Amino acid sequence: MLTLGTAQARTVRIVSAATLELRNQDDQELVIISGTADAPAELRIDDDVVRASRVEFNRTRRTLVLVGAATYRTAKDGQDLQGENLVVDLGTEALTGRDVLISDSQLEIRGAEVERVPGQLRARSGYFTPCAKCGRTPNDYAFRAERLLVYPGDRLVAYRAQLLLADVPVLYLPVVVLPLNDQARQPRFAVGNGAPDGLSIEADLPFSIGSSVLGTTLLRYYQNRSPSLGGGVDLRAYAPLSWVDRLDLYGLALPAPFNADGTPREGYDIDLNFSAKGRIPLALATGTSGTGSFSTGGSGGLDYSLAVTRRDIGRTPTDADRGVTTVNFGARVEYPRFSAALTYLDRLGPEPTTALRDPYRRKEVVLDPRPFTVGDVNVDIKLTGGEYTAGSNVLSPSASAAGPNITTSRLEEVHDLSLTRQFGPDTELRLTNAFTGRYYGTGGRTVQLSLAGSLTRRWAGGNSFSVKQSYLRSEGTSPFAFEAIPQVLSAPLEVGLSTVPTSGSTFAVTYQRDAFEQVGLTGVPSRNETLKVAAGVTRKPVNASYALNYDFTAGDLIDLNYNFTVGDPDSNRLTLVPAVPAVPATPTTPARPERPAYYARSSAWPFPRLTLSASGGYQRTTGVQPVTVAATVASEVRTNAFTVSGIYDVRQPEKELTSVSARYSAVTTRDTVLNPISVTGTETLGVAVPRLYGSHSLTWRGYTVSTSHDLTLERPDNAPDSGRVTFSVGNVAGAADNWQLTYGGPYDLRRLGFTKPQLVGSLNLTRPGQRLSAAASLNLPGLDQTRTEFAQASLNAAWQRGRFSLSGNATYLRSRTGDDLATDTLTFTPLRAGVALGNASRPGAYLTASLEQTLTYVNGVRQGDARPAPVVGLTIDRCCWVLQAEANLTQGRYRIAVGLPGQYYPLFNLDATGTQLPLLSPTP
Repeated sequence: MLTLGTAQARTVRIVSAATLELRNQDDQELVIISGTADAPAELRIDDDVVRASRVEFNRTRRTLVLVGAATYRTAKDGQDLQGENLVVDLGTEALTGRDVLISDSQLEIRGAEVERVPGQLRARSGYFTPCAKCGRTPNDYAFRAERLLVYPGDRLVAYRAQLLLADVPVLYLPVVVLPLNDQARQPRFAVGNGAPDGLSIEADLPFSIGSSVLGTTLLRYYQNRSPSLGGGVDLRAYAPLSWVDRLDLYGLALPAPFNADGTPREGYDIDLNFSAKGRIPLALATGTSGTGSFSTGGSGGLDYSLAVTRRDIGRTPTDADRGVTTVNFGARVEYPRFSAALTYLDRLGPEPTTALRDPYRRKEVVLDPRPFTVGDVNVDIKLTGGEYTAGSNVLSPSASAAGPNITTSRLEEVHDLSLTRQFGPDTELRLTNAFTGRYYGTGGRTVQLSLAGSLTRRWAGGNSFSVKQSYLRSEGTSPFAFEAIPQVLSAPLEVGLSTVPTSGSTFAVTYQRDAFEQVGLTGVPSRNETLKVAAGVTRKPVNASYALNYDFTAGDLIDLNYNFTVGDPDSNRLTLVPAVPAVPATPTTPARPERPAYYARSSAWPFPRLTLSASGGYQRTTGVQPVTVAATVASEVRTNAFTVSGIYDVRQPEKELTSVSARYSAVTTRDTVLNPISVTGTETLGVAVPRLYGSHSLTWRGYTVSTSHDLTLERPDNAPDSGRVTFSVGNVAGAADNWQLTYGGPYDLRRLGFTKPQLVGSLNLTRPGQRLSAAASLNLPGLDQTRTEFAQASLNAAWQRGRFSLSGNATYLRSRTGDDLATDTLTFTPLRAGVALGNASRPGAYLTASLEQTLTYVNGVRQGDARPAPVVGLTIDRCCWVLQAEANLTQGRYRIAVGLPGQYYPLFNLDATGTQLPLLSPTP
């Protein structure tokens, strides 16, 4: 691959060419790239692909001229452009040409003159159709237009267009908008028919206004509602004005649906969602970057957002939020020294009769100066003032007297002060002060104060000692429920020590004590005083951890956890330890002699194939936790292992061993290609609750033998069995030829036998164009089952070659009622023949004929007089829509339906009860 150069960051590379010629003509540097008739030249412009018999690359003007028939594939849009004498401007990424064919996964567009620029494609005297992807001619429908505008991945707009059906013009349209990719903006048409609405029609029709406004017209019709007709719009606009970035409007007036008791309602249910956001430029304001940093270049402004919402659809007539419109406006501006924000929230409509926790009216101004430093002290302050309406705090007498909701003013001051000072490289002092004060128009106030000071000393790497004293105070009563705070007075002292006694070990202890007594769950004041201890060892072959939390006030442990593991699978392997060169003495350190390289083991653990572990703990609420002990033995092949574990519950002395489990897995290490063998299994014995459950399997050459069981060892007298036991044999699931045979069912340990055993088998054979499957379930005699009989059976076969297909199936099912009467049901489709019509690679229609019959026997006596019914079906598949017709000649039933993507509409039904047109005649 040869790289010719770049053009405004676009790189042109030659993938293949027959000849390459360099010219200098009229002070223009040209590169002539030629191919052959059988192998055109191929170039890559970044990720775009160009193919042409001759390419003239003007490096001076940064243009490509594709002489003769050429193709240009865009990687970003996934479009293929084919035409004569295409011109590509590498600087602007524009493309022009005549008699161009553009195709992608959705559309095929032809234009006498085509111009492509990034994000847009223009064509004159154009033809386009969404049916090109179906691969059939003529196209079911298409459009011919004088002017086309294509925004890849968004929409196509055609002006002065003709609608073509089978390439025959049938309708003139001044403008056509076709959404691309966005499923939410695709045209939608739905027709329904049923009680109580009768005939219902819903249509969503997209439209566009200019190049920045996209919308959908919403039309609704319900025959039995009053009024019957409704509608709305779903619209979004991108930068419609210089100070508006985005505008969205969704409004729908829906005829009121019937009440739950079936009575009609009058009027409309209204949904409204209007939102706008943008920026008003201000000369002195700063801008914000995507990372949140600020720019002082004066390019910022006032950012604002507005949202107006109302939700009536789906609400009952008695819903308190019905008819309520919420207005929410916010504005924010950033300046070099501070930021300011304004919030206006209002509720229009009926006043709430119950308390609403969150504010539903808010008029608020926020002034937030930038954090600043005074000496070593960091300062962050914020002021907020406004008027609010929200639910009343029941603990405030003045607020409760105002009703369920109260309106009053509030001033909030928040500050955060911090000081950090280093005393040498290893000692740090930190002081903090956090304060939040709220002052209300009712005379109430709340204060939240936090003072803290900590001193930390570090030494020798991971060792540290710290002392921290805090003072926490929260007091006052807010008139608003959403700002109610608990009353707090606390002064906790925390002393912590964290050390690394030796390499691979850690130890930490933390002591906490509160200077003030707190009221706990018992209602008795007490002083919180706790001690936390944690220790850990990570040195082969030992890995252990321990954590303790002790409450001095109650004189009891809060919790305790431990985990201990010993084992090292690499202890029998020697590892090279690199040599260490000699280090001369310095004024502060002695000399260190040279150490040669040597081999050593990772640990002295004498059993590299054995790993032992134990874990347990204690919780104050539940007591001592069960102890789990496990031992694992592994071979040199890590996949071969055997593990035994036991759970010991010291809370139950009479049954201290709760359960014992064993788990194993192994594979052969010899002859693994011709005779691979693998075994896996797990077994658990419950002691506290007597239960035995597990599973085991053996696989050899693609065949698997397995068993599973789950048995209660001490079953209740009223239980019919102890659990289930099954045995299976078969080959690996998913193979072309697959079979499986399973025997088992409920098992009773008292009587030592199966109560209702079953033998279940399945067989699936698959060949190219052929499929055969059979399955059966046979009830066998057991302790509670005396008969040998088939419970169910099925047989399915299918064959296909070219246009023709044959298939058939038969299903048998037997069930028994409480009086032991057997009901047998046989469903037959002995023959189903089909033929594909049209193009062999993509047929346009399918014709099928089948025989169907269902026989029912009760205690051996046939019920009814069902006869084989010939059924003829026709399916016309046109990629974007499907028409289906079915005729049952024996029953005299005829049906016609049409299917659209995601929707199905019955058009015509004729049977013994008469003729029905579901779209026109409502069903009761």
